[in-house]
Amino acid sequence: MTFKKMETIEAKYLDTNQKGRVIGHIEGTMPGPLVFFFAGIHGNEPAGVIALQNTLNRLEERKNQIRGKIYGLVGNLPALAAKKRFIDEDLNRVWTTNRISQLKLKENLMVEEKEMLDLLTFIQNILDTNQEPVYFIDFHTTSSKTYPFITINDALINRKFAMQFPVPIVLGIEEYLEGPMLSYVNQKGFVGIGFEAGQHQEEAAVRHTEAFIYLTLRFTGAIKKKHMPDWKQHFQVLEASAAELHKIFEIVHLHKIGDLDRFKMLPGFESFQVIHQGTDLAYHNHETIKSPYNGRIFMPLYQSQGSDGFFIIHRIPYWALKLSAFLRKLKIDNLLPLLPGVSWEHKDKMVLKVNLKKARFLAKPFFHLFGYRIRVQEGEWLRLSNRERVAKRNMYRWERWY
Repeated sequence: MTFKKMETIEAKYLDTNQKGRVIGHIEGTMPGPLVFFFAGIHGNEPAGVIALQNTLNRLEERKNQIRGKIYGLVGNLPALAAKKRFIDEDLNRVWTTNRISQLKLKENLMVEEKEMLDLLTFIQNILDTNQEPVYFIDFHTTSSKTYPFITINDALINRKFAMQFPVPIVLGIEEYLEGPMLSYVNQKGFVGIGFEAGQHQEEAAVRHTEAFIYLTLRFTGAIKKKHMPDWKQHFQVLEASAAELHKIFEIVHLHKIGDLDRFKMLPGFESFQVIHQGTDLAYHNHETIKSPYNGRIFMPLYQSQGSDGFFIIHRIPYWALKLSAFLRKLKIDNLLPLLPGVSWEHKDKMVLKVNLKKARFLAKPFFHLFGYRIRVQEGEWLRLSNRERVAKRNMYRWERWY
């Protein structure tokens, strides 16, 4: 796998001149979807902010062709101004039910907690008066070289919407990260997808994000096909950038880094690069870390801030995707508690409890077929959650992509 020589974002663009939360807001003349675009959740990732500034300025002149409402929002204003991933803590790791419930009770909020509260208040005020399909799109870039790709929580509404884009899709990130914003969005039942456009300062990351914005508006119906005759050009920009990797992958491993740990990735690794079991990947507290699996390396960490050293991903066979969709539509998971060692945690049937001693014959891929992802392991017990039971399928049922 090879990449072209990286053209960096020009210095004049690194100062995004973005002072307020709202990058842009366009309200169409006809009813249509509500689309939230987020950028700058990490302050050292300016490409999404630049792309939204460029695109929403152009679209403002075509307001009469827009259906519904479009919002472009900055996630972490202080971190963006400081050109740092975060100030106190990662804004994309704090969106847990417990943290959110405590926000209004705390007297002194950290920087990222203030940002989260402001975002939550802004979004909820809009959702309270909305009756149309809702989409959340979160833009990011990576510290390593990469093809552009999509990350999603594993729900069928996310899969169906994401599969319209000609880039790799990576499932299962909710199983390894605590508190991403899109996990919170998916818990509320909405379509939410993340788009990683390239390396942080890569000029192509802006172009990829702009193409993704236009395609999102096309696929959601915010702009009709007849008003976007160049939509295939945007499609081809992403298609060409993703080469042969328009496949669906699943995360199978994360190497975590503690707050006081010393971690250094070995040079030269790029996202989606094939690796083999035993390959030297990094130094962690002066020990050499070797790959525990054959697979592809994913988002290796080449920056000082961050707690995720690297991921390893595997491609999901097409037959497994079709089987899992079939099983979920039939709601076969209602029968899982009939298996030894498996039970519902509560009567709402949102969380499965699995006794590892009694159900040791059941592997993670088995539960993945039904949409259950491991959230917590407590001794011999696993707690698995499912996004399908909260997905607002009726909201999207009449959408073209559904």
